[in-house]
Amino acid sequence: MDLSFDSFVLAASTADLGDEPAARADADAIEFRMDLADDPRSALDDYDGDLPIIATNRAEWEGGEADGDEIDRLDALVAAAETDAVAAVDIELESLHKAAGVDAATRARAVDVDVIASVHDFERTPARSELTRLLHEAATLGDVGKLAVTAQTDADALRLLDVTRAATEWDDTVATMAMGEAGRHTRAVAPVYGSKIGYAPVDPEDATAPGQYDAATLRTLVGDLSSKPDV
Repeated sequence: MDLSFDSFVLAASTADLGDEPAARADADAIEFRMDLADDPRSALDDYDGDLPIIATNRAEWEGGEADGDEIDRLDALVAAAETDAVAAVDIELESLHKAAGVDAATRARAVDVDVIASVHDFERTPARSELTRLLHEAATLGDVGKLAVTAQTDADALRLLDVTRAATEWDDTVATMAMGEAGRHTRAVAPVYGSKIGYAPVDPEDATAPGQYDAATLRTLVGDLSSKPDV
């Protein structure tokens, strides 16, 4: 399935592809958390939904639950890319600095699947220079650079939004968000400054990261904030 990141994409995050029908009203894609699913390969083989899939097999060292061998983890992601419904895969930026990650990205692109290069910081929001470096690096090694940080203050959230705006102005394709209560609003506001992907569960109780809105709420907020008022 095709998925374009030229405009904002709302991805409904889930470990159960059976949630797809409920996501259709608000989401543009499904982020399938393979690392949280019981039998992700069978789920992908049986999938007959309408929404394209972003496949994520998040490593434990990046906040996920995929353990064991790194090559096996990435091979499972590439196998997912070879299914018709998968339009993009998420590969951690740290992995893309290693031969196994580069190989996985190359194999995914060979079957016309985009690569989202992701960075997560579950403790803080780095300094502006570090945010800028990480986001540009991710956008360079991936088709989309994803940066999720943890905001402790309003200043943290503003810094992330400013870096998002700057990255967009130099034509990097990025997705940004600040986790935690201080950064929660960035999930709705970052698209105004150029962020191309938002993540949200269909049911708020199924959130996979701190501060996520549910899909219906995020769709409404992004739509309201992105609308240009009549002059």
